[in-house]
Amino acid sequence: LRMLSAKPEPADVTFFRERLTAAITHRETIVENSDAYRLVFSEADLLPGLIVDRYGPYLTMQTLDQGMERSRDVIAHCLQDLIAPTGILARNDASVRKLEGLPLEVVKLAGEIPERVHVKMNGLTLEADLLHGQKTGIYLDQRENYVAAARYLKAFGGNARVLDCFTSTGGFALHLAAKAGSVEALDSSAPALATAQANAEANGIANIDFRQADVFEFLSGVSANEGRRYSMVVLDPPAFAKSRKSLDDAVRGYKEINLRALRLLGPGGILVTCSCSHHMSEAMMFETVAQAALDAGKTLRVLERRAQAQDHPILLTVPETLYLKCLILQVL
Repeated sequence: LRMLSAKPEPADVTFFRERLTAAITHRETIVENSDAYRLVFSEADLLPGLIVDRYGPYLTMQTLDQGMERSRDVIAHCLQDLIAPTGILARNDASVRKLEGLPLEVVKLAGEIPERVHVKMNGLTLEADLLHGQKTGIYLDQRENYVAAARYLKAFGGNARVLDCFTSTGGFALHLAAKAGSVEALDSSAPALATAQANAEANGIANIDFRQADVFEFLSGVSANEGRRYSMVVLDPPAFAKSRKSLDDAVRGYKEINLRALRLLGPGGILVTCSCSHHMSEAMMFETVAQAALDAGKTLRVLERRAQAQDHPILLTVPETLYLKCLILQVL
């Protein structure tokens, strides 16, 4: 059941125009220092099954159920009227569409979409691949957490040694580099790392070592070397629990990477650990990291409990809208 309204009313141009206007107005209130953000977040904007992301003058859309799919052109028309974007792209290659019997496809709905789009985020210039990149181009939901994590490097006086695991296109690494002495950034995807390197060069950042590696294997190998220590370790893995059936395995995976990361941190060290699996609650994540800390012989202080950026709103009565958990912890 996808609930559009609590009263009988047609889902027509007027309906979508009002809902989209409300979503746009909300972003104008809460988004700062970025021209790349989520414009519509499904149920959280009372438009279940619809995702719209903004990348400067371009928009990407996902219509994830049959109802929104049938309304796709009406929605695109409303967005053109309200925002006048240079181009609108339907990134309908999300596998969840298969559950609705919908094809996986990428379709230009309006204007032109270049191979690469450059956007501004927190003072950085970032490259987004709207046609082939992760999600609808790049990850947007950690935008505020990047800034939050960087604050805690001040204590190291510019000499911080940072390890960014699952860096993707370099979100955390690029934001942390300005306040760190050196950053090692790991990911298994060569194309993502190529974009990350291009982002670093575009911003004149030279103290990041991007490395293609399996994070589990890397952490296992480094943990064996007791002399290796970092000031901060960032864990931002892909969703381990994509369904309730995989939750037990996911918990084991989360515990293992947190355990290995904690072994690389001495007193005062910072662990930034994230989970984007909505099946894993914050309470479950706390318990998992606590068990890892006990096994590692570490005492952790909670510095911050964070969620996704505000352009991904959370509805109190729809728990699925709270999916990203980000804990910033300090070793005592």
